[in-house]
Amino acid sequence: MSKKGIIALDADGVLLDYGLAYAGAWQKAFGQLPRERDPLAYWPIDRWEVERLADERLDILRRCFDEEFWCGIPPVPGAVEACHLLTAAGFELVCVTALPEEFRSARERNLRAHGFPIDMVHATDNIAPGGHSPKAETLHRLRPVAFVDDYLPYFIGIDSSIHRALIMRAATGSPNVGDALRFADSQHADLLAFAKSWTRQ
Repeated sequence: MSKKGIIALDADGVLLDYGLAYAGAWQKAFGQLPRERDPLAYWPIDRWEVERLADERLDILRRCFDEEFWCGIPPVPGAVEACHLLTAAGFELVCVTALPEEFRSARERNLRAHGFPIDMVHATDNIAPGGHSPKAETLHRLRPVAFVDDYLPYFIGIDSSIHRALIMRAATGSPNVGDALRFADSQHADLLAFAKSWTRQ
């Protein structure tokens, strides 16, 4: 089958359930698994019954976001199936993730362990000057036919020739609202919904 082009996929919230893994990091840091407060919360700190940390306790938690953490994040339900649908339809998949470069190989191992058909992970900053997406430079170099992310601000500054597909997960406190929605070309409940729509094209 001839390739139809590259589809670039975000990781956290699209392929992997960072919010669920966050609870495990909290347990590792403080010895107690937090209770879930709101399963529809966008940000992990709102999803779980946890305190807002500062100083020494914040440093303790941050140290738990280590190589082991980034290797062990569970997949979003349906995401592995979605990726196999896309590759079966002829698309090449790459991951473009806002993650420190030092953990890029851990992310690759994490995706491989879950059976994602993704061989290449590109790590970017999570903040870019001028308010444009920190993923823009990488995406402009890759020239994918589509870019899928669950964080609307990361679509700002992305060339309009790239289809920008927004995953509308977890409505409570979501940043995916307002005038900036004009930067999204399509909206989907999750990656599987995106994959089903694109493999029908």
